[in-house]
Amino acid sequence: MKNKTLNEKEIKEFQTKILNWYKVNKRDFPWRKTTDPYHILVSEIMLQQTQAPRVVAYYEKFIKRFPTLNDLAIAKNPEVLKIWSGLGFNNRAIRLKEIAKTIMNDLKGNFPQLQDDLLKLKGVGNYTAAAIMAFAFNKKAAVVDTNIRRVLIHELHLNHKISPKRISEIALSVIPKGKSRIWHNALMDYGALAATAKQTMIKSKSKQSKFKGSEREVRGKILKLLLDLKKASRVTIAETIQHRNLEDIIQKMKIDGLISERNNCISIKK
Repeated sequence: MKNKTLNEKEIKEFQTKILNWYKVNKRDFPWRKTTDPYHILVSEIMLQQTQAPRVVAYYEKFIKRFPTLNDLAIAKNPEVLKIWSGLGFNNRAIRLKEIAKTIMNDLKGNFPQLQDDLLKLKGVGNYTAAAIMAFAFNKKAAVVDTNIRRVLIHELHLNHKISPKRISEIALSVIPKGKSRIWHNALMDYGALAATAKQTMIKSKSKQSKFKGSEREVRGKILKLLLDLKKASRVTIAETIQHRNLEDIIQKMKIDGLISERNNCISIKK
């Protein structure tokens, strides 16, 4: 089962089932109405660890304010974080801005169109690079998120403990020729609506940690306070946000490039 090889008939039946289902049940998201690689990049970074329906409003607001790579590249961090505020995992916003700066400054504004070149961008991993290749350029690339992994295991009767390498190989082998974009959208929707974790009893490999009282919650509160006050002392932050690991969290945020400290005052790094 672990090294299962699919025949042409199995692949064709699987493709037909998923694509026919998608024609009737597909979801509507704004990032599916564009092939602009920058807009796809924004959506993919936002979709990391955040469910698609929740991302919609943030994506539309972000693209309206920063419609092009250059708009984002020249923006100040506080403004980027203000637009991002509420979405969580705020270091994603700074990482996105740094990617925009790299493309504008080092690549003269030319968005990479090869997966290997995308991987050279700091903050772009295998999944994001593959997603950009599929959704922006309609290229054959193995886009395997939690939903797609579950669909492949369930529909193709694969071992639940299948390795990431092997499932990527299978994912690549079942992409209909010339239909990478629509295929991956179809798989995602099928996993989100039909072959859910509850219905298939297939557990995700990773589980997001609880937000309440977490470091993520504290980081968000610190950034919101600094967006409101522009700058604040450690004492002010400690009085407003009480958490046993506050000092460690502040230090990590400085290392991540989210905040800076000068003359005993902390502010969002420009």
